[in-house]
Amino acid sequence: MSSSAKKKTPGLEEWMYHSLFQQVPFNVAIIDRDYNIVSANDNFTEYFGQWRGRKCYKVYKNLDQPCLGCNARLTFEDAQPRLSDESGVDQHGKEAHYVVHIAPLRKRKGATVKYIIEMSRDIVETKNWQMEYQLLFERVPCYITVIDRNYKIIRANEAFRKNFGDVIGRRCFEVYKKRKTKCPNCPASRTFRDGQVHRSQQVGIKKGGEQAHYVLTTSPLGRQADQIAHVIEMSTDISDVKKLEKEVLEAERLGAVGQTVAGLAHSIKNILMGLEGGMYIMGRGLEVNDRDKLDQGWEMLERNFNKTTSLVRDFLSFAKGRMPELEMVNPNRLVEEIIGLYQAIAADVGVALKADLNPRAHSVPLDPKGIHTCLTNLVSNAIDACEMSDNKHGEVCISTTDKKGVLSFIVSDNGTGMDSEIKGKVFTTFFTTKGGKGTGLGLLTTRKIVKEHGGRISVSSKPSEGTRFRIAFPKSRLNALYKEEKSK
Repeated sequence: MSSSAKKKTPGLEEWMYHSLFQQVPFNVAIIDRDYNIVSANDNFTEYFGQWRGRKCYKVYKNLDQPCLGCNARLTFEDAQPRLSDESGVDQHGKEAHYVVHIAPLRKRKGATVKYIIEMSRDIVETKNWQMEYQLLFERVPCYITVIDRNYKIIRANEAFRKNFGDVIGRRCFEVYKKRKTKCPNCPASRTFRDGQVHRSQQVGIKKGGEQAHYVLTTSPLGRQADQIAHVIEMSTDISDVKKLEKEVLEAERLGAVGQTVAGLAHSIKNILMGLEGGMYIMGRGLEVNDRDKLDQGWEMLERNFNKTTSLVRDFLSFAKGRMPELEMVNPNRLVEEIIGLYQAIAADVGVALKADLNPRAHSVPLDPKGIHTCLTNLVSNAIDACEMSDNKHGEVCISTTDKKGVLSFIVSDNGTGMDSEIKGKVFTTFFTTKGGKGTGLGLLTTRKIVKEHGGRISVSSKPSEGTRFRIAFPKSRLNALYKEEKSK
């Protein structure tokens, strides 16, 4: 060894002493062949007390001579490491139980063992840790399982066993889903493959047959992906949250229906007055044989009859409680259907109806009838807004976008626009900008359908410049609804 290497050795030994000898979570002592403790770390001192100038058997067991069957003596003789359970006394004289690891310290293989190192840990402390861990595993208020690479459950906590039954040795997909094969897009499978934590929402079946909605997190039990033998699955039951979501949606719907009913009498009263007026004018026309009055009365009857039909249809659509009937649909196809339906109608009033479609759009879970209703309401309103404006070149555009996991339908126009006061009322009961032509339920129905999909609708507008409605659907929410529907 060079002189420079020799100079560095003391520094290295000092670093190893402070970084390893002092910081390991054990009681560590170095003992010579005469059983003198020549060095010990702080953990040892805290546990056994003062050791300097004392024999190991005096410190460990308060004996005046070496222990019978002393493992230290055997390791000095044959240089073999040993492990044993021991009983002694701590620094306060209380009985102590500990596990001792003994290993020889020698400069080279075959050399005489001049020192041994003894590492000990209190058995009671270790057992307490084990008991605390076991208590935590069993009593934590969520489902916990450990599965192997064959997806067999090798351990499950109390909450899981209570809700899913006797599961040890059974495959997780059999227990969670009553399936015979591995779940598609299995998060545990992904964790075994890449060693990363994965999360997803799942729907399972408890031992009593009731559905269980839960958020599942899978985490590897291993340091490297290719060495992962087990995965721990932690699930939080959100069944009550799902029920609450449905109850809130139903309460909101019924509340809005109540508001609508409160205003319905007023609208019906106005319609009846229109019908009575038409009947009166027709009656007068018949009395005096006046063709113009007959035509005027008939027009009033027809207009108010049509308004009654629209009001009843819109109200029934709004009041009807239903969850989306999801199927895989390309959003561009829905827009193309609306364009085909309204293009001629828009052209008749001098409005250009256009589409700006995302060329990379993929099919997503949607209720085609529901989304068709939403887009129909928005496009119809946009065409009317252009028709009522002073803009001679009215234009309505339907766009689709897919950004950051959010699918959006955007309906924009360059029509009359709205000020802030009107914009704040567009989703309130019976509000309409169409005067006698509208029922005020179209946008309420649209918002209801959007919320049933887990989406949201927003509006931006400026007077005389136009209006822009945006319907946004997080695709993760759509996929969760779709999985839930398919699992029923």
